[in-house]
Amino acid sequence: MESTSGEDAPKRNPLPSALVSNLESVLAARRPAAAEVSTAAAAGEAEASAPEDAPSGDGAPARPIVLLTCAGGIRSAGLAALVDALVTGARCDVHVCAPESDKPACGYSITIRETITATSVDFTGAKAFEISGTPVDCVSLALSGRLFPWSSPALVISGINTGPNCGFHSSAIAAAREALVYGVPSIAISLNWKKDETKDSDFKDAAQACLPLINAALDDIEKGTFLRGCLLNIGVPSAPSAIKGFKLTKQSGYSPAQSWQAVSASRPSSATHFMGMHQSLGIQLAQLGKDASAAAAARRVSGQRKAVEVESVATAGKQETREVVKKLFRAEFVERQHQGLDEDTDLRALENGFVSVTPLNVHGQVEPEIQAPASDWLSAAVSLEKEKEAAPATAEAHSAA
Repeated sequence: MESTSGEDAPKRNPLPSALVSNLESVLAARRPAAAEVSTAAAAGEAEASAPEDAPSGDGAPARPIVLLTCAGGIRSAGLAALVDALVTGARCDVHVCAPESDKPACGYSITIRETITATSVDFTGAKAFEISGTPVDCVSLALSGRLFPWSSPALVISGINTGPNCGFHSSAIAAAREALVYGVPSIAISLNWKKDETKDSDFKDAAQACLPLINAALDDIEKGTFLRGCLLNIGVPSAPSAIKGFKLTKQSGYSPAQSWQAVSASRPSSATHFMGMHQSLGIQLAQLGKDASAAAAARRVSGQRKAVEVESVATAGKQETREVVKKLFRAEFVERQHQGLDEDTDLRALENGFVSVTPLNVHGQVEPEIQAPASDWLSAAVSLEKEKEAAPATAEAHSAA
């Protein structure tokens, strides 16, 4: 009888064939369920590891992102009021990128070859950074994709700033224009501020007054029907709680008078005013080195005193001298009376108690061809808000009947 051993020996299955067949059937039935569990687990891990601002499965965020900046600075009452109104409304996700201090009337000033610092700031319901640059720097940095996990919000809002955004030096308008350059719809909002009379509650009223226009803009942006090629410059009168209505206006081009004062010191008493004043002239003198140099220069001269310096030595051995006169000046803006304004200008509307809405192109001009579409859009936005306000009253009347 032949015998086999080792690898040539036949392998015996220790389990009955019927039991093996039954186990194979059970395992085959469980494979789809196991695959589903594995897929669900993988999806859960992906959701947990995804950033908070990551888009949903259809490629769009759950709510549109709105970027806010403000020429008045990160701690301005106008910015705080606007953030609070948008967060409370829950219509959008709010992100803030604003200067660390007041930057009035610096126009389109940008910072080149200087390091800019971005520091996180606590804002209830919003992600915020304060920037050591100008309002235009803030918008440009935010839209670069370097600061936030996105580079294209649905809407950029510059405000709420103090004083009308009617002049050519407006840094609030410049920030909104920067967004328009990037192809992002933008709005600039200002409160026609009155010195020593404006209260924090006025900024809250101004934010509530502008909220219907912001929501209407977001609705049309999502539909792809919002005004193209222009930004909206919205001005709120100095008594926002007594607004008479909304008016489509033209830019008056008004600017306060620039007054130069002779001074005897290189910097004013307030360091904050020093920062705002020099930034308003587009000069980056906030750097410590330049500031120290200016202070040293001021110590060398007193007021308008003449200093004598050696120019050269003549052939006869006598020193030739020349007189160097150094004077110190400081620029300030002074409000001036504006007369002869047309009734359809922004300043006239503000004086009459109306919210002015001025469409501006990227060059800061009002294009005649945009007037009709902008008028239609404003009328539709205001009518929609009136319908929303009337709806609860109508429902209450029906229920009472």
